[in-house]
Amino acid sequence: MKDRARLNEILLQQHFVDAADETALHNAILVAQMYAQVENAISVLSDMKENRSYIYTGGAGEELGIPAHREAKVIDSIWEEEIFSRIRPADLLEKYSLEHQYFQFLKSIPVAERSAWQVQSRMQMRGKTGAFVPVQHRIFYLSSTIHGTVQLALCLYNIGSVHTEHPGYHGAIINTRTGKLVPVDDPEGNEFLTRRELAVLKLIKDGKRSREIADILSISLFTVNRHRQNILEKLHVSNSMEACRIAESILLI
Repeated sequence: MKDRARLNEILLQQHFVDAADETALHNAILVAQMYAQVENAISVLSDMKENRSYIYTGGAGEELGIPAHREAKVIDSIWEEEIFSRIRPADLLEKYSLEHQYFQFLKSIPVAERSAWQVQSRMQMRGKTGAFVPVQHRIFYLSSTIHGTVQLALCLYNIGSVHTEHPGYHGAIINTRTGKLVPVDDPEGNEFLTRRELAVLKLIKDGKRSREIADILSISLFTVNRHRQNILEKLHVSNSMEACRIAESILLI
């Protein structure tokens, strides 16, 4: 469960200096209601700043043993335990892992590009009869501030089609504008920085200069500078201080 613990920490301990206002929250609630009504989905809007979730249950909830209701069920947590308790345990762990990767990925790209990306996955959830049924799950963020803070997230659960040949968890990060995928087992998606790049970044964070880093790691000054440039490019930042800040915020260092 370490991915859930890390997610809980990085989501709730963000700096909400320019958090979404009441209008943004109201609009997000309308979006959540719409998905529940139009798609028969279980729709969960989570507010990381307030550590609160608004749950709307469409017709799909009946199949999962969760009565449909038009009004929001409000809980003081971003973790919808009633729903999580129905997800097959192995799939739940995969879900946490992919969502942690998703958050890392979003933090590495410009804020303006984030709205195009979402997680799409397939899992098994226990239905009203006690048997597992296939469920399609999506998550995307509705609010990212100019400073990169992620506040409002929407999770959707829909009854899926039967996949008897591959009943396990399957998921990916997808760009809904271009169709580009970052699969869960893509090394570039799982590890934005190599071990050597992480080592260099940790030494930068400790205040070491390039020559000192070269001596400590027994590599050339040219190699250090190449690693520094790669780090800036991968994290989409212009200087090392910003790279350290981003890396710390997503628990890379």
